[in-house]
Amino acid sequence: MLISYLVPLVLLLMLIAASIRILPEYKRGVVFFLGRFQAVKGPGLFIIIPGIQKMEVVDLRVITMDVPEQDVISQDNVTVKVNAVLYFRVVDPEKAIIQVEHFVSATSQLAQTTLRSVLGKHDLDEMLSERDRLNDDIQEIIDASAESWGIKVANVEIKHVDLDDSMIRAIARQAEAERERRAKVIHAEGELQASQKLLEAANVMSGNPTSLQLRYLQTMSDMSNKNASTIVVPLPIDLVEAFKSMTGAGGNDNDNDNDKGNP
Repeated sequence: MLISYLVPLVLLLMLIAASIRILPEYKRGVVFFLGRFQAVKGPGLFIIIPGIQKMEVVDLRVITMDVPEQDVISQDNVTVKVNAVLYFRVVDPEKAIIQVEHFVSATSQLAQTTLRSVLGKHDLDEMLSERDRLNDDIQEIIDASAESWGIKVANVEIKHVDLDDSMIRAIARQAEAERERRAKVIHAEGELQASQKLLEAANVMSGNPTSLQLRYLQTMSDMSNKNASTIVVPLPIDLVEAFKSMTGAGGNDNDNDNDKGNP
């Protein structure tokens, strides 16, 4: 008699235990009633009728996904290997379960194809120097495509851009040539500024011959401080000017004599 009451009681307790569900704060349950969507449950304690209702649990926390390494051909025909990391989370559990099968795998495939297509439209220099802009472009495209799945992409970061050894050497030669070009430009600018200053100094000295004589004496003083075997004989500037005037006068007299001798 007792066994006849005990068996239904045990079955009832087992049914109640199987019906009780407890979900934490970061999870939601998508409940289906006879195969049709009924509601989104959680967090907390609620009851699911076994056999009639079915529940799919969805995690609402941010998922960190490592996008596998992809072979990308840039716009300037350079083959590189690029990988990235994707941060996303589910904002609509209903869409994440109903609209797509295995939303994590679908998001991973979408991230891989988007990474290849976006980077293939840019040059190698842009991949190396403009990562922030490329990250924003990739994030915007993935977010727009995954919005219908109830997924929000928080961030995309390109981790590594790997090149082969020949391309690394070519980039190194390019950087070396660029540094040499900058050095030549800086040297030419320095020569231009020095010539301008020398021209200004020459204009100042031409107005006062005494300043030129003082500069000449200063140069001799600087040379005498060095251990050199060169012998310098100072020659006054006024004497040079006198010789020049005499040479000019003598040349004019000779020209006059020649003119007189000619019939």
